[in-house]
Amino acid sequence: MTAVAHPHVAIACGGTGGHLFPGVAVGESVLSLGGSVTLLVSSKEVDQQAVRGLRDMEVLTLPAVALQGRNLVRFLRALWASRRAAIRAFRARRPDVVLAMGGFTSAGPILAARAVGAATCLHESNTVPGRANRWLAPLADACCVGFPVAAERLRNRRVYPTGTPVRSRFEALDPEGCRTALGLDPLRPVLAVMGGSQGASGLNAAVVAALPALVARWPAMQYVHLAGERDFESVRAAHAAARTRAWVRPFCAEMEWVLGAATVAIARSGASTLAEFAAMAVPSVLVPLPTSADNHQFHNAAAFAASGAAVLLEQRHATTEAVVAATMPFLESDRHRAAAARAAAAWHRPLAAADIANRVVALASERAGRNGRAPRAVANPGPAPVA
Repeated sequence: MTAVAHPHVAIACGGTGGHLFPGVAVGESVLSLGGSVTLLVSSKEVDQQAVRGLRDMEVLTLPAVALQGRNLVRFLRALWASRRAAIRAFRARRPDVVLAMGGFTSAGPILAARAVGAATCLHESNTVPGRANRWLAPLADACCVGFPVAAERLRNRRVYPTGTPVRSRFEALDPEGCRTALGLDPLRPVLAVMGGSQGASGLNAAVVAALPALVARWPAMQYVHLAGERDFESVRAAHAAARTRAWVRPFCAEMEWVLGAATVAIARSGASTLAEFAAMAVPSVLVPLPTSADNHQFHNAAAFAASGAAVLLEQRHATTEAVVAATMPFLESDRHRAAAARAAAAWHRPLAAADIANRVVALASERAGRNGRAPRAVANPGPAPVA
């Protein structure tokens, strides 16, 4: 397999951290191969904050609107504007390949890539592919998936099981050091509550309601609670009332410290979150977002729970008694917690970002060959497509 020298890769990865951070991880791998990267993101604050500290990657903001409910006309207008903006950018500097990480920022750049003759690739991180990727899959040169089961739902002849990339900072860390960095007792267990994402108010409410029972059962427990801007004040007040030893913040940029400190986590079950749990071998109680598209978070959580890496707790059943019962095995049995950590780690694909990067560079080579451009050798792009 060969690839063009110094490929330019445009990565559409905005909208949520679950799309953006895996895209950044792939971008880092493309840079390591000698390529250049343009990140295509939305104007949402989560995107703009996340890309401010990036180095060596160009960032382009495109108009985009998620397709929700009856906003079809608004969505189509934004899609057309995104396509036009991407075409202008691609004509100024043509990418060799466009990689879309899913979500509503994907459609415009993929359509623009076809207009300028660039190769195209999709990445789907969930067990159930999103609408954008289902629509775009027949138009793409190849697809990559985080869960192999997603392959059967994508109409494309080349679907590769790569896993979902995580940033290089997510690796095994010393729990005592992470707890110290967060101002916690290094020797006491930590329950990490990941309630800072979109739609996590229900999760925060369930944990807050259970705090008195959790404190009564495990008085030595410490808490790291990411509550989001909306719930931050009420969550902080609840921890103060329960007299917990807690580190409460709206968000945290150093997520590796949070997961490194955690004995167990309670979280939603977006694919990027699960990939980070797997990278750091964190046992978890997963409370899927009940309004997630096609109920994909439920299916993600079910896959982890079936492997023993997590307990699945539906939000409608997340009573105080259920929250305590779900966390109990991890907090009261070292053997059970260790087995769950091993099961979580088994989901980790440490070479996911490099695998995807090699594949998009290989697609650039294919397109260059058809266009009569001279290629050069590149690393093995990995295993064959899912049958």
